[in-house]
Amino acid sequence: MNPRLAQLQPYPFQRLRALLAGATPPADKAHINLSIGEPKHPTPALVEQALIANLGGLSQYPATLGSEALRQACAAWMRRRYDLNLDAQSEILPVNGSREALFAFVQTVIDASVEPAPVVISPNPFYQIYEGAALLAGAEPYYVNCLAEQRFQPDWSQVPETVWRRTQLVIVCSPGNPTGAVMSLADWETLFQLSDRYGFVIASDECYSEIHFGRPPLGGLEAARKLGRGFERLAMFTSLSKRSNVPGMRSGFVAGDAALLAKFLLYRTYHGSAMSLAIQAASVAAWNDEDHVESNRAQYIAKFDAVTPRLAMGLEVRRPDASFYLWAKVPDGNDVDFAKALFAEEHVTVLPGSYLARDAHGVNPGAGYVRVALVATLEECVAGVERIVAFAERRQRQTP
Repeated sequence: MNPRLAQLQPYPFQRLRALLAGATPPADKAHINLSIGEPKHPTPALVEQALIANLGGLSQYPATLGSEALRQACAAWMRRRYDLNLDAQSEILPVNGSREALFAFVQTVIDASVEPAPVVISPNPFYQIYEGAALLAGAEPYYVNCLAEQRFQPDWSQVPETVWRRTQLVIVCSPGNPTGAVMSLADWETLFQLSDRYGFVIASDECYSEIHFGRPPLGGLEAARKLGRGFERLAMFTSLSKRSNVPGMRSGFVAGDAALLAKFLLYRTYHGSAMSLAIQAASVAAWNDEDHVESNRAQYIAKFDAVTPRLAMGLEVRRPDASFYLWAKVPDGNDVDFAKALFAEEHVTVLPGSYLARDAHGVNPGAGYVRVALVATLEECVAGVERIVAFAERRQRQTP
């Protein structure tokens, strides 16, 4: 077996299941799950109709490069969304969701033959795939803490020169999971300057970019163009899962540096990760329509408007820059105990923030926080937050 598999840590939801396994929540309270970031809004009818109309595509092998129609739809969306004119042939590559793409991209970029071992830098807290992909590529993960006093953005000045010299890839997530923080143009300029100095590649995970509050988040390629740069050593990753409520379609695309994408296409051709033609047709319909995205966004805004002020009465929390998460600080600082007792007493599930981070530089930056995913119905989110606040107030009264 691949010995690197032994380095992988349990997935956060595996740890959450183990944490809650012995708890017996009250039977008279329906379970409200606010832990998993899985969109629950209905799939748009136009996507379903396109999928059904193109089921004949199941009889054909698809090309890894994707259809011309899909790549053109992705390029047209990039023009509308970011005012960028990308070459649909060389600067866009359809992928089976951002998870598959991020993992495969790390395997493509990392040269594990060098000594000392290469480094992959990621934010902390982070999406688990970043770490697993780095480890299985033979790289050493290096975590840059995202703390409240830094606007939940990585403080690149804390990375030692010796680490930068070994760094082959930096992964960023904007809007961030779990904090919802968005990188500014100044943040991007700093990172680009570091990339120019040390030669590392930047992978920008932007799968939450369309869940915002009226101010579309700045994207990595957009930032490069605003700063008068090309896309060298830069790739952005986006997905239909959150934007269009189709997580089961596993559809997204990567855009950016044509030289990087050519090597990535070569890797994925051997990796066997071509998207079904039926899914491609449904994806074209999704990328070409914005009405369902605006409706989806309005539903999330209504939930944030309804629950954020109420949750702030029990936990320290603010509306994020974007995404559908609330990153809430628990009163006593023990996120794991808070999540376990909340489930046992109120039958509400949230994710301990420490499960999304690693101990780094003397601290776990997720400790003391819980991630609340507002993916359930408005009524469930409101009811869940009411229970969380009641639990937090009761817990504070019981604290000596």
